[in-house]
Amino acid sequence: MVSRRDGAVKRIFPDMSSPRFVVEGGRRLSGRITPTGNKNAALPIVCAALLTEDPVSLENVPRIRDIESLLQLVRQTGASADWTGPNTLVITAAKVRGDALDPELCKRIRASILLAAPLLARAGTVTLAPPGGDVIGRRRLDTHFLALQAMGAVHEFAERITFRTKGLVGADIFLDEPSVTGTENAIMAAVAAKGTTVLHNAASEPHVQDLCRMLVSMGGRIDGIGSNVLTIEGGGRLHGCTHRIGPDHIEVGSFIGLAAVTRSELTIADAGVEHLRSVRLGFERLGVETRIDGPNLVVPAEQELRIRSDLGGAVPKLEDQPWPAFPADVMSIAIVTATQCDGIILMHEKMFESRMFFVDKLVGMGARIVLCDPHRALVSGPTELRGATVESPDIRAGMAMLIAALCAKGTSTINNIGQIERGYERIDERLNALGASIRRVE
Repeated sequence: MVSRRDGAVKRIFPDMSSPRFVVEGGRRLSGRITPTGNKNAALPIVCAALLTEDPVSLENVPRIRDIESLLQLVRQTGASADWTGPNTLVITAAKVRGDALDPELCKRIRASILLAAPLLARAGTVTLAPPGGDVIGRRRLDTHFLALQAMGAVHEFAERITFRTKGLVGADIFLDEPSVTGTENAIMAAVAAKGTTVLHNAASEPHVQDLCRMLVSMGGRIDGIGSNVLTIEGGGRLHGCTHRIGPDHIEVGSFIGLAAVTRSELTIADAGVEHLRSVRLGFERLGVETRIDGPNLVVPAEQELRIRSDLGGAVPKLEDQPWPAFPADVMSIAIVTATQCDGIILMHEKMFESRMFFVDKLVGMGARIVLCDPHRALVSGPTELRGATVESPDIRAGMAMLIAALCAKGTSTINNIGQIERGYERIDERLNALGASIRRVE
């Protein structure tokens, strides 16, 4: 269901639990697909726009559920947030307040915690409900609290979280873990704080780098972008800017897996190839080859898909780790891909203790997978998957189930696709344009 406004197409999102996809599997795909803007960059960048009174224009913003939920919270602060094009967003925060945020909206998305630093900097206080997001295990908030506390904030944590400050000040901080959102909150606080902040053990994912570049465009001074040590000179005036969000490397990884399991040739246009080394290396371990063609990434058709054993014929392992290693958000896609590859491999999810539980749905479709414990699964392939009715448990596992359905024999129904749409824009329309058969049922 869509509506047209100002020439742009906007999907109207119904209740997250109601829509479903009906998928006819076994089709070859072909063509060219462009990844959307990086979801995990867009969320902190939208929050960072609240650091200035001036208008901030953001381009290549994905039109997904998580962004729409965050924009509702942004408007509750008193800022305006208007779509001026299909993927262009203008945010103006002339005045903001941090005590009017809907707790139910905060619980809907994990990114709500990213409002803490900008609202502390602008309003001196912010009250949030504990953030929500994917149910993939415990996702601690301690890094946020410790970093903001080091820069002069105090907090109270009961049913809600209240932060207060009489003024943020620079500090030398060693983050207790390289948390992505914790790093992003610390960076936003640091550019507004008086003095110099040095962040050690900082996350360095592409989306963290994108946030840093946007803040530099606003007048921030940040050295060490892309490394684990950031030096930030704070206290200067931040002004408006125009910033284009980079491509989503997690979506690129999803398309690599999709092309491989459907034996299709796909060109992933403007793929951000400079950030794909670990993703490509991980898929190479599964026997999936890709090639760079200028700014594009090409996945050839009819690949052998043979898992590469370790030296001496030992069972190989694919594991995720903090950037620049193989990303945790691609692990679900890689597991589905491994079911179609010749050989056996141990998949080790180090980051989240509940992300692996979706594999029982793949087993129900015919996959040979042994879930060793919450963090490890042994996959033996190739296996012919059968169509089935499955749930979409979180964003990445939901996309993995859609990929499994597209390579399976027969018809599959994927319920709770609102989870997929939290992170993937118009995914049914975009894949149908490549030759897929995905029908959305409200």
